[in-house]
Amino acid sequence: MFGWLRRRGMKKGHFAQLDAAQFPIFEKGTVWLVGAGPGAPGLISLLGYHGLGEADVVVYDALVGTELIGMANPKAEKIYAGKRGGKPSPKQADITLKLVERAREGKRVLRLKGGDPMMFGRGGEEAQTLAREGIGFRIVPGITAGIGGLAYAGIPVTHRDTNHAVIFLTGHDEKGGVPQGVDWPCAFSGYLDATFDIFCSIAAAQARWEALPAVRVPDASSECLRLLKSRGSAALDVVVALDVVVACR
Repeated sequence: MFGWLRRRGMKKGHFAQLDAAQFPIFEKGTVWLVGAGPGAPGLISLLGYHGLGEADVVVYDALVGTELIGMANPKAEKIYAGKRGGKPSPKQADITLKLVERAREGKRVLRLKGGDPMMFGRGGEEAQTLAREGIGFRIVPGITAGIGGLAYAGIPVTHRDTNHAVIFLTGHDEKGGVPQGVDWPCAFSGYLDATFDIFCSIAAAQARWEALPAVRVPDASSECLRLLKSRGSAALDVVVALDVVVACR
């Protein structure tokens, strides 16, 4: 199953045992929506790793590290589809169309997303389009940065003494602004013993977050990981994770 690794000159060892593993067949003309995890290449699932070796096309996000892309099938077409705030980025409709087009060409298409594809990763939107277009697909979960990134920083999202719930929020809506559908004061005041995982920075409201007991975890799970505390974090009874990003930029 992983014989392609040895053909590229990689050493035998523990991974060689996976050659006999019965992973699902990556059928031609289908799409796999795969979570890459929070940054470190070793945090991708075995099924996602298997898919990388079988794919004919890999469409990957900005938050997927180059080391992980280098582990893909060397013959695969690699298509960058990253979105970065304030920079020219491909439109979601164009990315999804590319998935459909490549699959209709009979290729095995792997959509590689940072974290988990269904956690603020537009995986649901892509899956809906694939279903409407009659394209077979498989969702391969990944470790979301909101949990794995904090774990690498030594922060538990739950703790029996302090954090009895965890709430995941996005800092950006479909237009890039602060989501208006979230009652932010109510969210923070109503769950005093909860961990709030907020994905993406909220630059326009940075001063507001500085007053909260908060930490930012840029470059989560990478060698460049940093732990940035807010002014209000001196008495850190509730951990609020801001800007959980995964790539070292």
